[in-house]
Amino acid sequence: MTSTLILSPEELAALPASDRIRYRLVKAGKRHHANDNIAEFIEAGELDQLQAEVQARMHEVLQSLVIDTVSDHNTQETAKRVAKMFVKEVFAGRYAPPPPVTEFPNAERLNELMIVGPITVRSACSHHLCPIIGKVWIGLLPSEHSNLIGLSKYVRLTEWIMSRPQIQEEAVVMLANELQDRVKPDGLAIVMDADHFCMHWRGVKDMDSTMTNSVMRGSFLKDATLRAEFLALMKNKKG
Repeated sequence: MTSTLILSPEELAALPASDRIRYRLVKAGKRHHANDNIAEFIEAGELDQLQAEVQARMHEVLQSLVIDTVSDHNTQETAKRVAKMFVKEVFAGRYAPPPPVTEFPNAERLNELMIVGPITVRSACSHHLCPIIGKVWIGLLPSEHSNLIGLSKYVRLTEWIMSRPQIQEEAVVMLANELQDRVKPDGLAIVMDADHFCMHWRGVKDMDSTMTNSVMRGSFLKDATLRAEFLALMKNKKG
């Protein structure tokens, strides 16, 4: 399927759900990398159809692995379980719209450092689809023009961003962009520390290494004292 191919509504309806969604994305010139959210291009009922399609393809994968899913009672429902897990659970951040977040004006003109975390995060590397499990800390320095959101909303937005196949470096930047757009703080700091099972489970099989990375913006980037305060408080919360 190419971007120049124009399909009639009847031709589009005859395609598998994945091809219909991909057609809309290509037609709109929208990227659909592993860590992109594509919810606005999925129509009612298509998510269940997509799950059924993934189930059928996953069954073919099991067949290619020479697993007897007929007589092996442990794998008879595996394709169905994996399809549901990918589409509606561990990669739901690709297919679900952003969580509703009520925003409030900073009526009291709060401008003190606040830290949210550690937030437990679960993601997957886009190289091997192995789990990434870790913690995220968010530091905010609001301004009088900032929007304030509820504490639980930081967790919901973080989960929405992280529930996609991706690399950790890009995930932290995407979360920073989302919070920057919504809250508009004077300063924003995010630190993520995570275990990567693509390294624990395969390859070098190193069980002790973790990856830590950060994004510092605004006041946190310019003010070394503020940055040091955030990192010190984060370390105390980390225990």
